[in-house]
Amino acid sequence: MSHRMISDVIAKPDAALEMTLRPSLFSDFTGQPKVKERLEITVEAARQRNEALDHILLSGPPGLGKTTLANILAKAMGGNLKSTSGPTIEKAADLAGLLTNLEEGDVLFIDEIHRLQKTIEEYLYPAMEDFKLDIIIDQGPNARSVRLNLPRFTLIGATTRSGLLSAPLLTRFPVRERLDYYDAQQLTKIVVRSAHLLNIEIEEAGAREIARRSRGTPRICNNLLRRVRDYAQVKHDGRVTAGIADRALAILEIDENGLDEMDKRILEAIIVKFGGGPVGVNSLAVAVGEEPDTLEEVYEPYLIMEGYLKRTPQGRVATELSYKKLGLKSAAGNQSSLL
Repeated sequence: MSHRMISDVIAKPDAALEMTLRPSLFSDFTGQPKVKERLEITVEAARQRNEALDHILLSGPPGLGKTTLANILAKAMGGNLKSTSGPTIEKAADLAGLLTNLEEGDVLFIDEIHRLQKTIEEYLYPAMEDFKLDIIIDQGPNARSVRLNLPRFTLIGATTRSGLLSAPLLTRFPVRERLDYYDAQQLTKIVVRSAHLLNIEIEEAGAREIARRSRGTPRICNNLLRRVRDYAQVKHDGRVTAGIADRALAILEIDENGLDEMDKRILEAIIVKFGGGPVGVNSLAVAVGEEPDTLEEVYEPYLIMEGYLKRTPQGRVATELSYKKLGLKSAAGNQSSLL
């Protein structure tokens, strides 16, 4: 199993298969109960007034259901969903093309919206507030501004790093919701549902085993289910039990806490190479051979949530739990043993 397993599982799901597993209704969406309730109220109120939804910003770690919720919201409002991402909108003309092709009540979904260029953001402001688009025609002395009227649409932005959004853009989203990691019980329901859709015979204990090692993330959960299915098919009779799931996940080098090889490399680098920290993210990225953004967006949130890692103004610091996980003695432990 390569050290990029978790990163690849989050960033590169099988798109076609992923769509078959995505719920299309609020009633089928598991987890995020408070977020779901608030969004359902927003949808119902907009429908009663026969208006477009307010613009919505969905934030949180990758794989928690931001894109899924955007699809559900568009369907609930009876509009079409047009999807794009921040990095792909390179010129104002790209944004203009997207906005002018929208129809009344449509939803424009921009993934990784924090990666929009600042010059592109400027064009979004009047579009979001007044449903107007100002474009410049020609160049030099012949340049002139033309204002186009846009249909009332809803912009849904998704971001893994809401702190990188500029204040002017952030304040133009009346509805802002953060998605949190799922608990094992919620993920078990997702595993059982996905197994049913994929015609996988699975025991409750097998579903729980996959769920508790899925880092609180539905996307990882569904991807691990497919890998366990392959193992059960080749090495067993196709039925996923707790024992089969355990053996399959052991081959994938995912331990009982959901940590994979890269997680352990990160913790080991902080402890062994940097004396337990603090260490900056760029130095840590070089030490483990990974991109800084991937460390910050994919690996660190779970390690911090589970108590293996701390972020301080000086850098990343390994906790006592990290030393226990790797079977190493902390500096504090060594000092106490010398007393």
